[in-house]
Amino acid sequence: MVIKVLGSGCANCKRLEKNTRKAVKELGIRATIEKVSDYRDILAYGVMKTPALVVDEQVKIMGRVPSVEEIKMYL
Repeated sequence: MVIKVLGSGCANCKRLEKNTRKAVKELGIRATIEKVSDYRDILAYGVMKTPALVVDEQVKIMGRVPSVEEIKMYL
């Protein structure tokens, strides 16, 4: 599983990455977590508001920071 956290590196982007890492750990799954901060790459996903969570190339959440429990539902 490849998980991407899209965002410029703002506080919310960092919270999303932290929550995502925690969700992966709690579920005990193997996943690669990548940070994507280049705006062209972010726009390629059709994301207009960051932060965003992409799981296996599908945008799951954008424009907000979900809880750890919510992230688990998408993984």
